[in-house]
Amino acid sequence: MTTLFKNRFIRIISLLILAVLIIFSVLPFLWMVSTAFKTPSELYTAVPVLVPSKPTMANFTYILQRGSFGLYFRNSTLVSLGTTILALAVSLMAGYGFSRFRFPAHNKLLFGFLIIQMFPGVLLIIPLFQLVKALGLMDSMWALILANTTFAVPLCTWLLKGFFDQIPKDLEEAAMIDGCSRFGAMWRVILPLAIPGIIASAIYVFIGSWDELVFAITFTSSDAVRTLPVGLSRFISSYEIQWNQLAAATVLATVPVLILFMFIQRYVAQGLVSGAVKG
Repeated sequence: MTTLFKNRFIRIISLLILAVLIIFSVLPFLWMVSTAFKTPSELYTAVPVLVPSKPTMANFTYILQRGSFGLYFRNSTLVSLGTTILALAVSLMAGYGFSRFRFPAHNKLLFGFLIIQMFPGVLLIIPLFQLVKALGLMDSMWALILANTTFAVPLCTWLLKGFFDQIPKDLEEAAMIDGCSRFGAMWRVILPLAIPGIIASAIYVFIGSWDELVFAITFTSSDAVRTLPVGLSRFISSYEIQWNQLAAATVLATVPVLILFMFIQRYVAQGLVSGAVKG
């Protein structure tokens, strides 16, 4: 009886903790959505209200009618896709190489990749700025793509290496016995089996590039190449913050990525779990 009571008590406490965590995670998003439908008069009430009494689409209309939002959205899409393609192209080769081959300083290089992830991107702003300027890429999407790729490749390499480790070497060896080259065996046998891990890595890179702000502010100066995070920051001025319009723009920027993630979340979970089983 005592054991049964303890189990129920632990279960209740666990559910309460889970509920608090869910509320803590979801409430800011719900508040943002609520603010996006509020009129200016409802923003500064004495008692905060989650559900607006007079929902309005005026904030969304204002954002969509602004000429720059669509341009920022397009730029973010191009930069995120470009970073994802470039980072995966490099990480697939690196992850496969670390998984299948042993060479001098193998473990040290892997550890070095991990160390890179521990440093915030702002520490490398100056050297990256000098490199981008020397290459003549300032105020271009390529500057953002290359900068984002430098931080995406290390973790993607770790993720893909862990996933490649779960695929038996016998499969590609059998393919090579049948006449495939090493690259052919990787392309025809290994990569199809690694699709969940590749998708998980791609989503990580895409979302990271979509949300990136520091590089976008540093390496761009014109509306032609600015991304959504920079566009959202322009709603904050020295005198006021247009909270309802900022919230509406944030909802419009968040929904596409949220929908994309919902469609492929099972691949992300499968890829992350499989890649984490064995390092």
